[in-house]
Amino acid sequence: MKVYTRKGDDGTTGLLYGGRAPKDSPLPWAYGTVDEAQATLGMARATCERGGELDRLLTRLCGELWVLMAELATLPENRAKLTPGQTLVTADMVAGLEALIDEASERFEPPKEFVVPGQNLVAAHLDLARTVVRRAERLAVRAAPPPSEVVPYLNRLSDLCWTLARWQEGESLRTRTV
Repeated sequence: MKVYTRKGDDGTTGLLYGGRAPKDSPLPWAYGTVDEAQATLGMARATCERGGELDRLLTRLCGELWVLMAELATLPENRAKLTPGQTLVTADMVAGLEALIDEASERFEPPKEFVVPGQNLVAAHLDLARTVVRRAERLAVRAAPPPSEVVPYLNRLSDLCWTLARWQEGESLRTRTV
């Protein structure tokens, strides 16, 4: 099997369960940005302790982002073909992120001022991931309207990235200036 198919040379992309969409339409914009978010989480993973708690968590999150991309790469008329937890984001997945945020939040004193990113490499990558996830969230609003759980999931994931960055910093550099 070759990596290239030439099918996208006309400016369209194939979608899960069939159909094609222009590459600049809301679905590819959204799942492409989720792909970017996954890559930034991979950068954070590459800088943390291999096999450690954060590495395992980021690996799990990267896997969950495949579920988001699958849902976002599906035309609305094929939504019934999606499988919860495999190709369809579930409320349980969102609740799972909330539990992780709560657990990680207990590991540090939350800053009361703005945080300056870059205390260490892992935290800086997590802060970058947070911003890419926020962009994916904004794009998913058009691509995955309710009852989809994609937008809530991305909203919680950005909060989790922020929380994990603060945990990894231990002591954040804070400033009151904007």
